[in-house]
Amino acid sequence: MTQDDPNLDPNLETVRETFITRGPVSETVETVVVKESNTGWWVAGILGGLVLIAVLWILFARGSAPVTEDALLDAQAETAAAQARADQAVIAGQVAGAQASVDIARADAARAEAEARAAEARAAEPVVIEAPAPATTAPAVVSPTAPQN
Repeated sequence: MTQDDPNLDPNLETVRETFITRGPVSETVETVVVKESNTGWWVAGILGGLVLIAVLWILFARGSAPVTEDALLDAQAETAAAQARADQAVIAGQVAGAQASVDIARADAARAEAEARAAEARAAEPVVIEAPAPATTAPAVVSPTAPQN
């Protein structure tokens, strides 16, 4: 036989008592109290709400880009500018080196050309110019204004 007691605590859903009757004596064998409990759902709901609040806090508390990102971007820009200046200096050095090489090559060519002309002048036969003898046999006049050779 099963019996429900309506006078118990309202949190209790059902109280079941099982009676076994053997002959003239009745005895209670087992009492089962079934209680509806919402505590687990309340704990899960509160934890879920806290997690949701924490996630929203993290997302909206970040604000715009942090200062460290701005500093990192500035440092990267400065590094790129420094690298560009270094590359420009290297290129300028290479151009200057090339210009110096061209100047040296021109100087070597001019020296070689001068040496070739000097060698050609040494190898050529001397030119003899014969001048006619003076026609007058007059004596030479020496004056103080005359040039002295």
